[in-house]
Amino acid sequence: MQNFRKKIKPWMLPIAMVVGVLLHRQIGYVAFLSPYLIFVMLLITYCKVSLRHFRIDGSMWWLLAIQVLGASAVFAALSPLNFSVAQSIFICIYCPTATAAPVITGMLGGKVERVAAYSLLSNLIVAITAPAILAFMGNGANVSFIASFSRIAINVLPLILGPLAVAMALKVTFPRVREEIAGHQGLSFYIWAVSLIIVVGNSVSFLMKEPASRIPEIAVMAVLSLLACLAQFYFGRKIGEHYGDRIAGAQSLGQKNTVLAIWLALTYLDPIASVGPACYIAWHNIVNSIQIYRRAHAGML
Repeated sequence: MQNFRKKIKPWMLPIAMVVGVLLHRQIGYVAFLSPYLIFVMLLITYCKVSLRHFRIDGSMWWLLAIQVLGASAVFAALSPLNFSVAQSIFICIYCPTATAAPVITGMLGGKVERVAAYSLLSNLIVAITAPAILAFMGNGANVSFIASFSRIAINVLPLILGPLAVAMALKVTFPRVREEIAGHQGLSFYIWAVSLIIVVGNSVSFLMKEPASRIPEIAVMAVLSLLACLAQFYFGRKIGEHYGDRIAGAQSLGQKNTVLAIWLALTYLDPIASVGPACYIAWHNIVNSIQIYRRAHAGML
């Protein structure tokens, strides 16, 4: 079984995406599971993070500036041209670091604790700022800002902050349970694969209903999400290099929680904006696959 898991793991991404495409008609029956799966993935990650290792250095402020202010600047630049494209690329930059980023960072020889700390920090920032930002740019044109803000806050804050609260409570009340959860980080990968099936299926179901006239718009989102991915890996690497760990910097900014991004786009923005983060799934995994291959080829894995 262990040998089977080892062989199939590199293929889990394409398998999950293909299954999502093939079963897109049935995905609607299990779509409600997405936020719960995100919650569990974050809980597993947070149980591993020790507050003793949570140190904010100068690099993290730069990374956060790109994540929030950079995303907002891109949205402001693109929105006069196409509002849906602007939302799509915004969410590709704004969404927090992937829960699997510390694992990939370790494989590439970077500092896992630094990426884990930034992953927690970036999720906290999104939890705090998302209700206001998404309410401002969301599709609820007939809903007041306060009503939209409240609706998003009620759904997003527990989703992101809830796992952290549970992890901290377990540390005090049931430390052995927390350690047991922390020791199963690999489980996040398989939960992520199931989540990926659901979000890809949802995106395909939505796109199937779109008129052919929106195909150029979809193509633009795919290309711009690639540019956003490459830019974030590049700037993250440069910032990390300045602070002594270019790998941690690149993974912190470039590897995104695309499952959360797609869910946010489908739920609170123009649903077609989910095309950007859906494409980003492929782009950041291709970048990581190349990095892992080069490191393995050099005999460092």
